[in-house]
Amino acid sequence: MKKHTRNIPHASAGKAFLGVALLFLLATSVISSCRRAKPETSFTAEELAIINDTLRPLMKVYTIENESDSTLLRQVCEPFTAADIASAAYSTLAQRMVKTVTDSTVDGVGIAGPQVGILRQIVAVQRYDKEGFPFEVYPNISITARSEECESGREGCLSVPDRSGMVVRSQWVVINYTSPETLQQVQDTIKGYTARIFQHETDHLKGILYTDHLTE
Repeated sequence: MKKHTRNIPHASAGKAFLGVALLFLLATSVISSCRRAKPETSFTAEELAIINDTLRPLMKVYTIENESDSTLLRQVCEPFTAADIASAAYSTLAQRMVKTVTDSTVDGVGIAGPQVGILRQIVAVQRYDKEGFPFEVYPNISITARSEECESGREGCLSVPDRSGMVVRSQWVVINYTSPETLQQVQDTIKGYTARIFQHETDHLKGILYTDHLTE
């Protein structure tokens, strides 16, 4: 059986077909654009140059021994956007920070964004309170609560070479950060020596060095 078209004027049928075709093309274009579009990150060209510097196996650790480094270390850090954290640049930054702090020539227990020239709210911390003592990376981290009970302990810093001193820190802290997996806010309570590391590293994000807290 053939399709019956005798009762439809030829011109109207053409117009109807053309309209449907145009709507289809418009819808296809919108869908394709949505699929191609990616949220823009807020990384600067300077930050991306540091993050993607593949010629340098480890990231440069900024120290107070250099005047320009010292100035940068005293700056307050900015947060990441969700698009930043979901990007390849963030993943590369997190991996390179861990690779740097765990290298035998550095051998640290924590490192913060400004220490590698990135003025963003990010720290990598060795979790001595977890099995295997893994290093974990925390974007947009802040301490939202801390114990009144404190204790003194010796600290050093990758950005303050060949020095150490006694610093009073809270015995436990509550941290808030953005989960890189879900992009949701997460809270965690940290105790003991690991809490000290978190306090030291998050201080860096506010331009504070452990030497500002020395008790001796």
